[in-house]
Amino acid sequence: MRTLLLATFLSVVSQLVSAQSFKAGAAVRLITPNPLLPVSGGIGTPKKATEKKGELYVRACVFEKGGTRIAIVSVDNLGWPSVLGNKSRALIKGILPQNILIGCTHTHSGPDAYGFPNEKGESFADLTYLDQCVHAIADAVNEAVSKLAPATLKVAVDEAKGQIAYNYYAPDLYDPRCGVIQAIATTGPQVGKPIVTLVNYAIHPEIIGSGRGILSPDLCGPLCDRIESKAGGIAVFVNGAQGGMVTADNRRDGGKEANTWDECIRIGELLADEALRIIAPAESQSNPSLFCAMQPVTLPIESDVMKYIVKKSPLQYEVAPGDKVVAQVNLLNIGTAQVLTIPGEALPNIGYYLKRQMHTKVPFLLGLTNDAFGYMLTRVDFNSFKRYQYISRTSLGENTAEIYMAEAMKLIANSPKADGAN
Repeated sequence: MRTLLLATFLSVVSQLVSAQSFKAGAAVRLITPNPLLPVSGGIGTPKKATEKKGELYVRACVFEKGGTRIAIVSVDNLGWPSVLGNKSRALIKGILPQNILIGCTHTHSGPDAYGFPNEKGESFADLTYLDQCVHAIADAVNEAVSKLAPATLKVAVDEAKGQIAYNYYAPDLYDPRCGVIQAIATTGPQVGKPIVTLVNYAIHPEIIGSGRGILSPDLCGPLCDRIESKAGGIAVFVNGAQGGMVTADNRRDGGKEANTWDECIRIGELLADEALRIIAPAESQSNPSLFCAMQPVTLPIESDVMKYIVKKSPLQYEVAPGDKVVAQVNLLNIGTAQVLTIPGEALPNIGYYLKRQMHTKVPFLLGLTNDAFGYMLTRVDFNSFKRYQYISRTSLGENTAEIYMAEAMKLIANSPKADGAN
């Protein structure tokens, strides 16, 4: 009788421990349009694509501990508006909508996901394709949930070396740090191997660009391929604070640029190798904490250009009275990492400031996540330099970054510190 009671007790304890243990899962979905669709690098009519280099994917990872479950999704696209993200959230089972973070790689060689209208109010976005992507996102997250398995965690942030990125406006004004989150399987046939490796780095994937008739994930495709071939598991890339204008360093002697698929491979594989180098010595966290907070942030649309885009797009953006939009901002703690989302393209100085304020030694900024409302400049930068005229015009307005930073600081202040933070 005692033996039976002991066995029952141990079984219950085992189940409780399992329920509280850290778990991870990941999945991908192919979203390359067939036939090919025109590609968009921003405002204006998309350019016809006649060939492709690489494939476009949705890549998703899910983390779970106790009653907390979080999804991070990256789409191979210029941006992914919340009007599309919310449709996916409604199809995802077992995760609170506010705990689903949907970002993008920011490739400038993918189909138009904004529904950019031209001067006549016409849009050439393929709504059927975008709906397929909405379902692909949900399918990937749902599959990742079904694959949740016990895992340990490795987290690291360090400078990525080599010719990877620079600031086109001011070469040294960019953040060279690369953040890596890696979940390692502790059970099953892949024990000791990565379930997922998430790479966070600020860079414009525009080596190929939108004007050459090539549909492509740009450098992000080779980056993920390299990580998956060398380390195993699934790779996810989410951009950072890359606004104004942190781009791929494809410069050559004499002022020329290498705008080729081979250059996408060179930079993508270099960044992948650096990410694996950075994460390799990181200590394993056996049962890391997991926390997720969400704060809606209301942003006024002050730019005439952005008002026109939001109101004329066939996506039917939700615009609040007084020409305002509401963006979802998340703060996560995943072990020693703290993660903050940005609903647009924040300039590097904003990124540096926020990382300094975060309660962690390993800060992550997921740019263009949960929404993609153009550039985000501080008030002192807005329209202050000739170089900044375009990014000022394609920002929601002069106050966007100030409002966002104030709300982000409240979110940081009201959230627990990451594991090991002072």
